Amino acid sequence: MRIFLSILLLILLVPGYSGEAPLRRPSGTPSLRATPVALFPLAPHERQLGPLTYLGGLRLASGDPAFGGFSALAVEGDRFTLLSDGGNFLRFRLGADWQPRDVEAGSLPDGPGTGWSKEDRDSESVAIDSASGRIWVGFERDNAIWRYAPGFARAERRARPREMSDWSLNRGAEAMARLADGSFLVFAEDVVESDASLHPALWFRSDPTEPPRRGFAFRFRAPPGYRPVAAAELPSGDILVLTRAVSIARGFTAKLVVVPRAAIRSGATVGGRTLATFAPPALHDNFEALAVTREGGATILWIASDDNESLFQQTLLLKFRLDANAAPER
Repeated sequence: MRIFLSILLLILLVPGYSGEAPLRRPSGTPSLRATPVALFPLAPHERQLGPLTYLGGLRLASGDPAFGGFSALAVEGDRFTLLSDGGNFLRFRLGADWQPRDVEAGSLPDGPGTGWSKEDRDSESVAIDSASGRIWVGFERDNAIWRYAPGFARAERRARPREMSDWSLNRGAEAMARLADGSFLVFAEDVVESDASLHPALWFRSDPTEPPRRGFAFRFRAPPGYRPVAAAELPSGDILVLTRAVSIARGFTAKLVVVPRAAIRSGATVGGRTLATFAPPALHDNFEALAVTREGGATILWIASDDNESLFQQTLLLKFRLDANAAPER
């Protein structure tokens, strides 16, 4: 009876206790190690991947046990925000010397569930409004979108759109982009039953956490064997979608696909052209995060990988220039 009462007391006092270890949270200011990496490890002077020119990249590491698992990225000037699939964030500044500064880490102040386990904070996508500083986070398992105050200070609003309610638990709101006109795109990693290359997607006219939620559903056709994991708007208004695949033979590979903005309409099935493929002999890992910025007149792409907190994977942050006159893959 004493043992039973002790277990009952533990369940009552520790929210969400399920017998599993609690979700790791960052402690203090983590030390961040940044090591330069070549795009082609066996040919370090090679810098071209389709229409992408490699401008540099880093392998990030830290002794903090909560470090890693980053599945979403936002870049504002020299300020970088990486968000893990466990609700932890890493922020830092990165200058021309490629040395991270002003490093800070933390965890979302609120979210689906109690936050005891990783399933409660399966944050897979992020968008930041540079004008207001507000932040939107897509939660895959909960099929929800939450809005946070600048700096993740507090949760402001949340929504579980009805159109996302039937997306599967582990393949829900995987990719999200806030467009220049204030509208949002959300892509599911889930597939349409009749076609494994088709993925449900939604366009919201405005903030999806604010009623009334107006918009429409459409479908995204990914390259065969690939699934959408991140999205961003290009200066042209077209949509860049990062897609990922995994196989025993090649491990993780990724393709960047450009979708014409004009093709995204209610009920439409939209595909695009592949710009580049991350596969051997180029760096290839579990690339899940994407951001687009501008430097002068150049379009800059930032891509980051989720190491799944595994010794066999890496946290990579890569920078590319999109060459407008270069030919895409055929």
